Amino acid sequence: MSIVTTALRTGRDFVLSPRYTSVLVTLVLLITMFVIGSSRYRNFSSGQNILNLFIDNAFLIVLAVGMTFVILTGGIDLSVGSVVALSTMITASLARAGWPPLLIILIVLITGATIGLLSGLAIHIFKIQPFIATLAAMFLARGMCYIIDLNSIPITDPFFTGLAKRIVLAPRLSISWSVLIAVAVVIAAVIVLHFTRTGRTVYAIGGGEHSAVLMGLPVSRTKVLVYVISGLCSAVAGVLFSLYTLSGYGLTGVGLELDAIAAVVIGGTLLTGGYGFVLGSLLGVLVLGIIQTIISFEGTLSSWWTKIVIGTLLLVFIVLQKLLTRRRSA
Repeated sequence: MSIVTTALRTGRDFVLSPRYTSVLVTLVLLITMFVIGSSRYRNFSSGQNILNLFIDNAFLIVLAVGMTFVILTGGIDLSVGSVVALSTMITASLARAGWPPLLIILIVLITGATIGLLSGLAIHIFKIQPFIATLAAMFLARGMCYIIDLNSIPITDPFFTGLAKRIVLAPRLSISWSVLIAVAVVIAAVIVLHFTRTGRTVYAIGGGEHSAVLMGLPVSRTKVLVYVISGLCSAVAGVLFSLYTLSGYGLTGVGLELDAIAAVVIGGTLLTGGYGFVLGSLLGVLVLGIIQTIISFEGTLSSWWTKIVIGTLLLVFIVLQKLLTRRRSA
């Protein structure tokens, strides 16, 4: 009897804990939307439609992972959409020039990480607000896109076109390499955040930077590192977006940073930092994706309804976070 009582108490504490409530709400919302879509639209719950949800949002999943690291420390990164665009332009332009594909990818990753490093150093050394530092990085990356080319650049390199092809799992069931890469990034992020000292430091900074310093944690190094991770994830997302569209364009990713922030917040990560999970951000991306899918299946609704619904959800989750934070401090 005592074992059952303990299990029930543990389950109750898990559900009521501010740390998990937002994630559970996101999961319930995702399941509810999927059930509604399945009951309303034919083939909504088909295996390929579910896989398409991941295929169409693989780049956003990777982007949300990097944003999760930043927001967990109480920061923000507005440059991710522009870094995605710059990554597509570098990939497409160098592929057009005949550079080796692996070297192209390495250059893209180094570029993204360097932009993240510059933002992190500006925030740490000069005590610039993350909003301003990453806003400057956003303009820098977007401007570099137009230095490369003003027009869209198609990608015809056999290596990239081969990666863009889907992997057939079964008749009428296929997946892309981008999804596999996105899943690998999510797994790596979970391991880093929950099983390494760096991850513990990230959560500690978000919970209270001064307390983290007193505990002897490498706060300065970690604050810079999260922006490097965000820049690196943005570069990976840019490569995945290049595979998704087989092109590079300077206007790619306009507003994408807001989608990433929305996904992370809807996924249960507190904007003030300290609370949140990468898997929650994954759920947040899937919620955004399923909203777009429902509107697509409906057919009669404008695509702007996606923004309206996302804005409403974002406001609801921010209010929910405020209530949970107030209860935690009470």
